[in-house]
Amino acid sequence: MKKKLNLGLLLLAFISFSAINLNAQSEKQKDLIDDATASKAAFIEEEPELAALFEKAAGYVIFPNVGEGAYILGGAAGNGVLFEDGQVAGFSELRQVDIGLQIGGQAYRQAILFQTEAELDEFKEGNYKLSGKASAVIVEEGKAKSVNFKKGRAIVTMPKAGAMVDISVGGQKFEYRDWSE
Repeated sequence: MKKKLNLGLLLLAFISFSAINLNAQSEKQKDLIDDATASKAAFIEEEPELAALFEKAAGYVIFPNVGEGAYILGGAAGNGVLFEDGQVAGFSELRQVDIGLQIGGQAYRQAILFQTEAELDEFKEGNYKLSGKASAVIVEEGKAKSVNFKKGRAIVTMPKAGAMVDISVGGQKFEYRDWSE
């Protein structure tokens, strides 16, 4: 009887812990979705022509907070949300490693807009990569160049804070998981 009671209490504790953990994870996801939605609005506010690109895109992923730091060897990381038809489809992690003449730290927003379903599907397969040659348009008030799709995607970034001096080579890697996972 005592063993059954202990086993029952242990099972109840496990279920409670799992529910608390899932609730905390869903709160983090909700916050990330809210940040990504606000970042999209900020991109469009700074560069109104982006609204049409977001509309035309097969999908887009928004990383509302990417942190980057470097002293010769550098790296960046951030979490993002993938949207299809304006709805959350999944989540992504951005990781970047580079080397070169660089020092400092900065925070920025980044969005990748996918022109075609094929490019979007490639991203969703996971392990998507952008080489250092993938050019991003920096969105700053009055300084943004015309943003267009190149090689099936358009990449835009918006500085948030910090300063970096950067002449380096590297690339970004993205992992993806569906909303349902």
